[in-house]
Amino acid sequence: MTEGMTRIEPFSVADLSEIGSHLNRPECVLAAPDGSLYTGDWTLGIARIAPDGTTGPAVEVDLIAQGFRPNGIALMPNGDFLITNMARAGGVWRVSRRGEISPFATELAGHPIPPTNFVLVDGERTWITISSTERKHEHFIAAANTGKILLVQDGHVSVAADGLNWTNEVRVSPRGKYLFANETFACRTTRYDIAADGTLSRPVQLVFPQDIYPDGMAFDKEGSLWIACVISNRLVRVAPDLTWTILFEDPDPALTDIASSYAKGALTWEQISQSRGSQLSNLSSIAFGGPDLKTVYLGGLGHDTVRVLRSPVPGEPMSHWN
Repeated sequence: MTEGMTRIEPFSVADLSEIGSHLNRPECVLAAPDGSLYTGDWTLGIARIAPDGTTGPAVEVDLIAQGFRPNGIALMPNGDFLITNMARAGGVWRVSRRGEISPFATELAGHPIPPTNFVLVDGERTWITISSTERKHEHFIAAANTGKILLVQDGHVSVAADGLNWTNEVRVSPRGKYLFANETFACRTTRYDIAADGTLSRPVQLVFPQDIYPDGMAFDKEGSLWIACVISNRLVRVAPDLTWTILFEDPDPALTDIASSYAKGALTWEQISQSRGSQLSNLSSIAFGGPDLKTVYLGGLGHDTVRVLRSPVPGEPMSHWN
């Protein structure tokens, strides 16, 4: 652990509470300063959870009926949303609260952008991830390196990094020096230096054991990165020096079998989707919120609510808090 950091005792399942109701795979949880929570949702499109837990659509349009499958979401300065689209049309789209839909990033060098996973607003820049540009097999393996990170800057879309493995969430470090990317099925997190023009360089890989599959993430005020791990239902805290500890885990009893299938190159979505811990199912997203930014909100692909923990360390506010 980095000197001066708060030592956090591991959480237990008993520490969990929940908020919201009737959600459909709540992915990419965002916490807003007014106490609202937002998630991508395959019934509501974008779900809003009010501070009292009341749940409903966040925008006045049925995105699912329009053919969208929102996964990652981000908030623009004016309150509009950006959504990544996992449906065949792909791309990233802008959606106003009144339900107006417009393309944000749908073409790259004259070609359609395929299904996208995550989007992050970073001041004048926007980062987008594509988990895989092609799937020639049904298995999730460490060698499927067709993921990309796209950068949208001054209205131009470019490839910032490629050759990644199932690129999931990305985060910019609090002082803007690094971009972190989770490569889920390579069981690693990759850190890039960010140049003044947005160029990424000098990748450093943090490789986890083959039963830790990093997905969503969020920074705390001490500069540590909290990572939500799908399948294994773990929370990992990565210090600025890239040492890491497990803060929480609720694994499926069959996790050893899943890891064995993964090691053999035979892990399928059916196995992943059926993975269940005692309380969590495919933990995939994390956000800090609440008045003191010490409330930790957790989304999961197998959840119908957002799960909640209390942290002794506040989170780093995301750009939409400003």
